[in-house]
Amino acid sequence: MGPALPLLRDAKRVVVKIGSALVVEEKTAAPRAAWLASVAADVAAMRARGTEVVLVSSGAIALARRALGLTRKKLRLEEKQAAAAVGQIRLAGAWQEALSAHGLSAAQLLLTLEDSEDRRRYLNARATLGTLLELGCVPVINENDTVATAEIRFGDNDRLAARVAEMTGADALVLLSDIDGLYTADPRKDPAARHLPVVERISDEIMAMGGEPPPGYSSGGMRTKLIAARIATGAGCAMAIALGKRDNPLRAMEEGAPCTWFLPAPEGRTARKRWIAGSLAPLGSLTVDEGAARALSRGSSLLPAGVRGVEGQFHRGDPVSVRDATGRELARGLSAYDAEDAGRIAGHRSEEIEAILGWRGRDEIVHRDDLVLISP
Repeated sequence: MGPALPLLRDAKRVVVKIGSALVVEEKTAAPRAAWLASVAADVAAMRARGTEVVLVSSGAIALARRALGLTRKKLRLEEKQAAAAVGQIRLAGAWQEALSAHGLSAAQLLLTLEDSEDRRRYLNARATLGTLLELGCVPVINENDTVATAEIRFGDNDRLAARVAEMTGADALVLLSDIDGLYTADPRKDPAARHLPVVERISDEIMAMGGEPPPGYSSGGMRTKLIAARIATGAGCAMAIALGKRDNPLRAMEEGAPCTWFLPAPEGRTARKRWIAGSLAPLGSLTVDEGAARALSRGSSLLPAGVRGVEGQFHRGDPVSVRDATGRELARGLSAYDAEDAGRIAGHRSEEIEAILGWRGRDEIVHRDDLVLISP
């Protein structure tokens, strides 16, 4: 008996990636309004049962190319950036129109590869996404093509979506595509190609099944989807490749439409914690009282009220050591505040932070998602 397949209906937080060819009508370069409305209906149904949804949507450049007269296949970098500046407004407007019909608010975020690599930017983006989801919004994310150059680009939204899934702790990532999953070979060329409903581990053999990017607007292809699968499953997130061309594609998945599920790595959720615990040298330390030490042992975040001392020079997002009054190391984590600000709010309740600093930051000095207990 094989492993149980993940069920989209069971996921509490889902990231859905949608490519340009699904968003944009190729002949007219206009948004595919009816299809977007069907996806918005799926998102509304998921939200109604308590599932949070993040959309990673391509299409900005494609929506603006014709209006700007940029119709040739290969564009210069500055032409892509100009098209993105125009198209991002149109893309956000198309999603806002579709989602607002169901009483949902769209929120646009534009990210680059650097935003997911730099610890401070990573924390900023994650905090913003978490707050938007708490407020009931549907974040619509795209690569920030107006400023991204080759050195700081993801290059495709498959990998961007996988990083977003990792960043938000999503349970499932869905890549809506022009094909209903992974095949042993390209089914357009090989009639003997077999559909794979589940991939337990992304081996070299699986990676070899990825081909060249298809022609047209899309910059991805099966290989970039497999790279995204490695990122997502390595973070403990299940990933699916599903056919997106049909209306209500997410509902179709829930009703049993064929797709390929990539199972999360069993150790995925702890990989980042291991990185924090063993790969980062603390740049400072926080001394906590007995109450905070007990709370940490129960899995709580570190609040400023429990901090009795701050040492070292560190910035927001830097690693710090958490110690008890005797100097014994209890935990390591990523600080949500610079050393100076952490020292000013130490010993105070979270609701006092704004009065002390003049601005309101996180309630926690170290959030539990960024905290690793050190075994005695």
